Amino acid sequence: MRARLALRVSGVTYEHREVALKAKPEPMLVVSPKGTVPVLCLSTGEVLEQSLDIMRWALMHNDPERWLPCSPASWTVFNTTLDRLDGEFKADLDRYKYPQRFGLIDGLSHRTQGAVWLMALDTQLQSSAFLAGPTWGLLDACVAPFVRQFARTDRVWFEVQPWPHLVQWLAAFENSEAFVAVMRKHPLWVPPQV
Repeated sequence: MRARLALRVSGVTYEHREVALKAKPEPMLVVSPKGTVPVLCLSTGEVLEQSLDIMRWALMHNDPERWLPCSPASWTVFNTTLDRLDGEFKADLDRYKYPQRFGLIDGLSHRTQGAVWLMALDTQLQSSAFLAGPTWGLLDACVAPFVRQFARTDRVWFEVQPWPHLVQWLAAFENSEAFVAVMRKHPLWVPPQV
């Protein structure tokens, strides 16, 4: 989702190919043997296999809404937040959402641990409309899909927590034109028969 958000805002033209990860097409595995998504194949032959790499590439080509951090300090905040998101928070999210995959009875202790970071985000949103500052930015686009997953695991619980700014921020994202556009369903891509 976050790669799609950046590609959309950048206006970079690309061909979207929806694949079923349970039946990965051979052409995908040829260009990206690890078999995960997203994958962006550039005309130069370079292959980008991480959403953050795709986001940076797209926004370096065109950043009309000024999503990229504009100062060394804002890049530091971005990198620190992403380290926490992609590390501890993602681990807690996975164990909260899918406890059986990790041999857990439930994921409640991981929900509690993840909630600590969400409270910190709410505190940040008390002084700024968005995580990236006064306008939506790269940091928001990176964080929002994961907060959404966390919220969707138990929406009733999520919405009664003492993080009203976070709830409002997430609702604005989920009701945005950008969210609706990137969540549009695509037919599965079928490789051409040779």
